Amino acid sequence: MSSEDDFGIPEEKLGQGLAVAAEALFLLNLLAFPGLAFAVLAGLWFKFRHSAPPLARQHLKQATWVSFWGGLLIVGLSAIILAAGGLQSEWTWVTLILYFTCIHSTLVLFGMYALIKALNGQTWRYPLIGPTVDGENTGKSS
Repeated sequence: MSSEDDFGIPEEKLGQGLAVAAEALFLLNLLAFPGLAFAVLAGLWFKFRHSAPPLARQHLKQATWVSFWGGLLIVGLSAIILAAGGLQSEWTWVTLILYFTCIHSTLVLFGMYALIKALNGQTWRYPLIGPTVDGENTGKSS
């Protein structure tokens, strides 16, 4: 009999199954089911953000926020490129395709690395747009 918080991953560390599910949903959002996978990921974040073990909470937070900010980067800057260059210019399309490919590929690569970290029961922070890890040194002196 499986419980409500059994995500089908044998756990070596508490919360590892939820951490793996979060990172898998991040990749599904980028590669197969954009929007739908994000909705499930956001639902998991809202449901478990206070009750999940630290490992799962960290991966949920990272995957959810990077999905949000990554989506804004892809959609927002793509719209700016289109607006600035116009639909008829071939250079607009070259720039747009290069930009989209670079950002999207980078997010996929980081997502795969985050999934590996989750599978190993380790925390990881997405570079640049990832929120700080709980307990991470913020550079402030105490």
